[in-house]
Amino acid sequence: MADVFSALALLLEPATLIMCFAGAMVGVILGAIPGMAAGLAITVMLPISFTMEPTQAFALLMSIWVGGCSGSFIGSILLGIPGTASSLATTYDGYAMTKKGEASRALSIGTLSNFMGTVPSVIIAMIACPLIASIAVKMGAWEYFSLSFLAITLVVAISKGNMVKGFIGVGMGLLLTQVGYSPISSTERFTFGSYYLAGGFSMATVMIGIFAGSLIIMSYARNEKGPTSSFDGKLTGFHIPKKDFTSNIGNIIRSFLIGLGIGFLPGMGAALSNMVSYATARNSSKHAEDFGTGIPDGIWAPEVANNASVGGAIIPMIALGIPGDGTTAMLLGGLTIHGIEAGPLMQKNNPVFCNMIFLAALIAALFCLVVEIFGIRWFPKLLDAPYHFLYPVIMVLCLLGVYIETYNIANIIMACFFIAVGLYMMYAGIPNTPFILSFVLGSQMETYFRKAISYAKGDMLMFFKRPVSCILLIVAIGSILVPIIKEQIAKKKAVKQ
Repeated sequence: MADVFSALALLLEPATLIMCFAGAMVGVILGAIPGMAAGLAITVMLPISFTMEPTQAFALLMSIWVGGCSGSFIGSILLGIPGTASSLATTYDGYAMTKKGEASRALSIGTLSNFMGTVPSVIIAMIACPLIASIAVKMGAWEYFSLSFLAITLVVAISKGNMVKGFIGVGMGLLLTQVGYSPISSTERFTFGSYYLAGGFSMATVMIGIFAGSLIIMSYARNEKGPTSSFDGKLTGFHIPKKDFTSNIGNIIRSFLIGLGIGFLPGMGAALSNMVSYATARNSSKHAEDFGTGIPDGIWAPEVANNASVGGAIIPMIALGIPGDGTTAMLLGGLTIHGIEAGPLMQKNNPVFCNMIFLAALIAALFCLVVEIFGIRWFPKLLDAPYHFLYPVIMVLCLLGVYIETYNIANIIMACFFIAVGLYMMYAGIPNTPFILSFVLGSQMETYFRKAISYAKGDMLMFFKRPVSCILLIVAIGSILVPIIKEQIAKKKAVKQ
């Protein structure tokens, strides 16, 4: 408990508190604007955070993440266009309520449901992380390799479109981790005699290129000028009828558990929990036919779930060192930049910092609640932000942040290279989440694999002789084979019919 109070004292310092508030504001604004997303802000701030104190840097990054998850419902309700994929299902009833003249009611429900999803899930994460870490610390190199392998295969298994392209993304990410010195033997690999490649590619450089730079250039090529808010009604401020809450208590609890569980699974995230909770709420409802016509149930379910996934995703990131999605992969990269190793020993070695991360998420959720309650009347203005003003500023910040990381122009050249790689991936339809996840975990996986082989004196079967490792590998292989088998069975049935 003393560590919690020490972490709270760090967060209540004026500079850190300002970072929390600024991060929550930026997250809500970018989360509301379709195509922006908080992940873009985290990408931009990641290299800049290198110059900050770790406490202030992660207070800012966590607040941006929480604010982005919270603010994405604004575009869904007022425009019918989700700010991010995590609020896709919210458009069905949220926009319908706006068209019925109940925009204030819909926004109020979204605001409260975000808070109710985030805060309990983060508190559960605070309790669960030490317990999971105490179990994980007993695992060996075999189990950690299998766990990392499982995380990557689960992401590939749900890759949109062609699973083969998901594997291509994984292969590209793993290949990039081979540049520089090997983690155990320190052998120089793929540097081509260049001093600048000896240390490999930095996390910030890769993130900037793959996420921010390629997105901005592609949007400019498509001449995207940003959505213009078509909402011309009046917003009366925060107000939720008591019946809207009391009649949805069961719906809220069920959606919270769905979001928490899905958020814990690697590669699933808020977007899936948003859709699953909405479908579950509709199937469980006594008036399922009303879903899609503009009812509160259709906002409570997806918004509670997608914010509950925040706490779920924190658990594997802190306790196991495994990122659940692209955003947590970036946050894990931020920990690495600041010299902090996530995993089972993190809470033992950095207990105050771990609690600071949890408390930063809670304070950010509180700031988001206040900002959204008092900012409801001005939400339509956020959606009128022109992209041709935002993109140049973001691009300059990206390149500036990459330069600040090492004060070396070579980083900017590398960032431009990864922008080209990101454009190619977008053109070829290669998903970036498997790429980023494999890049983040690649060095760890190689280290665990080489340690495991060394300990077992070359016995590869040891991965299957150890029960936990064997189970993880079977699940990983099954996650790839099951969709393929189902597809083949479906094709045979279609031919017979």
